[in-house]
Amino acid sequence: MSIQILDPTHENDFAQFNPAKRLSSLEGATLGVISNGKEGTKAFFHAFERELVDAYGVKEVVQRVKSNYSAPADPHLLEEAQEWDALVAGIGD
Repeated sequence: MSIQILDPTHENDFAQFNPAKRLSSLEGATLGVISNGKEGTKAFFHAFERELVDAYGVKEVVQRVKSNYSAPADPHLLEEAQEWDALVAGIGD
């Protein structure tokens, strides 16, 4: 029996990677939530939406669900996300 050790680091250089600029406030923002769609996420993200709107002044929360919970987000969701001010990727069971 042999043991294989995998290195999870990315092989490309991230020196040119620029993270997204942080929002100064959530007030008036459109925030997207992409869920994996597993059971229990719907109620949680509806409560999360209410909190964002009521406590932080978020203008709109757009909720979307991936077509496959174990795969990356669908290309059309990522394209739509370009219209949002912020994005939350949500998982649950």
